[in-house]
Amino acid sequence: MDVKRVKDYLYWLYYQYQLVTCSYVLEPWEQSMFHTITVTVLAMVVYTAYVFVPIHVRLALEFFSQIFGPQPESAVLN
Repeated sequence: MDVKRVKDYLYWLYYQYQLVTCSYVLEPWEQSMFHTITVTVLAMVVYTAYVFVPIHVRLALEFFSQIFGPQPESAVLN
C-alpha cells in the first residue's frame, strides 16, 4: 500500500470515530477533553487486560487440569 492510501484510510477511520461518538459537534476544547478521557479509559482497559487476563487463564488451566487429571508423561513437552 502506498502512503496516500494509508493516510486516506486513517482519515476515514478518524471520521468514522467522530461520527459514531458525535464528537464533531463539540467545541475544540471539549473535543480535546473528550479524546483525552477516551484514550485514558482505553489505555486502562488495555493495561488491565494485559495484567489480569494471563493470571485468570493460568488459574482456569489449573482448575481444569485438576478436574480432568494430569496429562500423561508423553504429552508433556520438555
